[in-house]
Amino acid sequence: MLFFTLLLEVIWILTANGALVSSNKRTSPHGQDHWPASYPECGSNAQSPINIQTDSVTFDPDLLPLQPHGYEQPGTEPLNLHNNGHTVQLSLPSTLYLEGLPRKYVAAQLHLHWGQKGTPWGSEHLINGKATAAELHIVHYDSESYESLSEAAQRPQGLAVLGILIEVGETKNPAYEYILSHLHEIKHKDQKTSIPPFNVRGLLPPLLAQYFRYNGSLTTPPCYQSVLWTVFHRRAQISTEQLEKLRETLFSTEEEPSEPLVQNYRAPQPLNQRMVFASFIQDSPYTAVWTGFHSRKNNRTFSLSEHGDQDSPTVTMRRLNCV
Repeated sequence: MLFFTLLLEVIWILTANGALVSSNKRTSPHGQDHWPASYPECGSNAQSPINIQTDSVTFDPDLLPLQPHGYEQPGTEPLNLHNNGHTVQLSLPSTLYLEGLPRKYVAAQLHLHWGQKGTPWGSEHLINGKATAAELHIVHYDSESYESLSEAAQRPQGLAVLGILIEVGETKNPAYEYILSHLHEIKHKDQKTSIPPFNVRGLLPPLLAQYFRYNGSLTTPPCYQSVLWTVFHRRAQISTEQLEKLRETLFSTEEEPSEPLVQNYRAPQPLNQRMVFASFIQDSPYTAVWTGFHSRKNNRTFSLSEHGDQDSPTVTMRRLNCV
């Protein structure tokens, strides 16, 4: 019973009375530019997605590596796969949860965003102005503070969403194939099917210790600003054939005339006064300054400054005190 309750709550949050249409055109009557008229929070100042400018992020040594639990074997019951008219959504049992966040966040569902044939982009988040072919979101909610997903979705940091950027690689990704191989069973809006449980961890990039963190929102109405975002630095890969299957199989309508389900990503939103943190010091050249860096290992505090250009990045570290 709890499973179906959570599923209904997830659908309620993400469908938002059908406000997100498949075309997702900014200037259409129901497009992104018109969302704030019906859902005022969509016009607020902490919206998602964003363009992550790596030369402006702040390194935070206290950001811990994320540890997904239960991802390798999410139970024995079939998982519900649903075409809700604006994305393909897979329900997840609450036995999946995350460690490495301020509280315990249990999984509820995952879904995808993509573009259309003939375009190289489809992700929601951008890195230095560049999108990838698609993006996976795995939605969790704070089960320590709230009794349900719908309650958590309206509270600050009530949700924790993992953002996985997806690019095209040379080989087929077997984890994504568990989802993509069933898309033909749910071609039209509101169609559902059941798929066997599989290793959800395989959907994530190989290195979970490197990520960007910021406070943002749902990327569809009602756009609640309740999401603690984790966007991984490393990318997942799927084959060209798998990307074509994602872009060309689904429709946003229940029957004829069929409307292709494509370009279901939101445009990047202004960062405004928010900060974006990184769990790692990046390889790419950038300029950043952090003070008061404290090493737990040797209980020393350092002043760390990094100034780099394309030709000669340099690193300087000055010890302030020893205890």
